[in-house]
Amino acid sequence: MSQSRSSFSVTKDGRYQFDEPVSRETLVAISQSIIREKFSRLDTLRSSDDSKEFVKSEIGDEDKEVFLCIFLDNKNGVISSEILFTGTVSQASVYTREVVKRALELNAVALIVAHNHPSGDSEPSHADIKITTRLKHALALVDIRVLDHLIVGGDGTSSLANLGHL
Repeated sequence: MSQSRSSFSVTKDGRYQFDEPVSRETLVAISQSIIREKFSRLDTLRSSDDSKEFVKSEIGDEDKEVFLCIFLDNKNGVISSEILFTGTVSQASVYTREVVKRALELNAVALIVAHNHPSGDSEPSHADIKITTRLKHALALVDIRVLDHLIVGGDGTSSLANLGHL
């Protein structure tokens, strides 16, 4: 027995079966939909891998640099995930004041920030580390923790927390 969903079905053992050949774009859209559904059910980012998977699904295919904030409650439940800033192919301006303002509006206790590198390189730049430090210090003044800053580039994702910058 399977459950129908547009051009594919899901079997009891969780496998996906397509009714017809699909393009790469359709496959990516379906994958993003599945990931969003997974996190809407979980409602919590339980691990670094969960966060990376979520962020990739949200901003991995953007052709301009975007800055995403995932606002969390005291149990790491996702309150909201929002692209706050959009830039050019190589940079996006991030305004600390706007991040703090939105976090307070949502009554967030913590957040994970992320952005993409359309160039495909997920290594953090000096500017990435600098904005992470600025956000961390500004948000700490109002008792909001920055848990991680993830950078998506190509197939890779870097974690500034794992690299020791948080």
